[in-house]
Amino acid sequence: MKRIKPLPPYLVQRYHGWKATGYAENAAWHRHLAAEGQHPRAMVISCCDSRVQVTAILGADHGELFIHRNIANLVPPYQPDGQQHGTSAAIEYAVTALKVAHVIVLGHSNCGGVAGCAAMCRGEAPDLEAKNSFVGRWMDILRPKFGKVADIADEAEQLRLLERQAVVVSLENLLTFPWVKDGLTAGTLSLHGLWTDIGEGWLEQYLPEEETFKPL
Repeated sequence: MKRIKPLPPYLVQRYHGWKATGYAENAAWHRHLAAEGQHPRAMVISCCDSRVQVTAILGADHGELFIHRNIANLVPPYQPDGQQHGTSAAIEYAVTALKVAHVIVLGHSNCGGVAGCAAMCRGEAPDLEAKNSFVGRWMDILRPKFGKVADIADEAEQLRLLERQAVVVSLENLLTFPWVKDGLTAGTLSLHGLWTDIGEGWLEQYLPEEETFKPL
C-alpha cells in the first residue's frame, strides 16, 4: 500500500471548485438524496469510454440514472456459476432492488473495445486472444456477431455496424435474465438500445421490428 499516492493537485482543485459551486448551489437536493436513498427511473449500461457522458446526453440530474459502465457496453448472458459478475450484479440490483422502469444499453462510435473484437476476429490481435487477457475474454461476448459484418470491405463502416451489434447482443443477453423477463412480462420494465456518434452528437435508437437503428 506504500505506492498509493494522494490525489493529483489538479483534481483536488477541481473538487474544491465543485464543492464551492455545483454542490453549494444544490446542497439541499444532495442532502435529500442522501437521506431518502436513490430512486432512479432508468438503468443505463454504457461504455467506460471517457468521451461518453451519459448524464449529459440524456440531460439527467443527480439521482435519475443508475449507470453501469464496462468495456464496449456489453451484457453477458445469465450465468449463475458462482463466479464474480459485476455487470450481472448491477442489473440484478437495478431491476430487483431499485425497481427501475427502463434498462438502456448505450453504444457509441469509435469504440476501442469493439475495434479490438474485430481485430481478434480478423486474426490481427494475438494479445487479446491470450487466455489471460481480460479484455479479450470480455469481448468474446460480441465475437458471434462479427459474422454479420465480416463481408463489409470498408473497415470504418464495419466497425460502426459492429458497434451497433454490441448493443443488440446486449439486449439479447438481457432477455436471458429471469428477473428481466419477469419485469417485461409484468409490464413494469422496458428495454431500449441506443447508439451515439461522439463526434457529431447523433443519437440513434434500435427498432427491433426493423432490426435497424434510426436517428431520434
